[in-house]
Amino acid sequence: TAISAVMELLNDLALVTPAPGHPHQAALMRLALESVTLLLAPIVPHVAEELWLRLGKKESLLRAQWPVWREEAIEQATALVVIQVNGKLRSRLSLPVGLADDALAAQALADENVHKFIQGRPVKKVIVVKNKLVNIVV
Repeated sequence: TAISAVMELLNDLALVTPAPGHPHQAALMRLALESVTLLLAPIVPHVAEELWLRLGKKESLLRAQWPVWREEAIEQATALVVIQVNGKLRSRLSLPVGLADDALAAQALADENVHKFIQGRPVKKVIVVKNKLVNIVV
């Protein structure tokens, strides 16, 4: 739900402590809190309006611009790929997104943990689900 997504965001923000002497970090935290307040406005308008005023805003929250979505801000350069041997989780690798299936399989076969479970046995099949999973059947 929308509220649970906002709560997850607030939980993540609670883990961040801006370093002293870094005004950019404090400004980023403030922007995040303003955005959260805007996101809450349709659900709990009275509470959001009060939070907005406590953030030092002079004009009503109703006149504020909605946060802008930027696709490039959420694009990830790497993906966490699960490595399985005979269907059992044996490792996880952070690999570049869009890596070819052959390259994913090669990275998985080169992993130390995978070597322990293969132990020189011949690989019968390698199943690759792009950016998610590599299953090695021995």
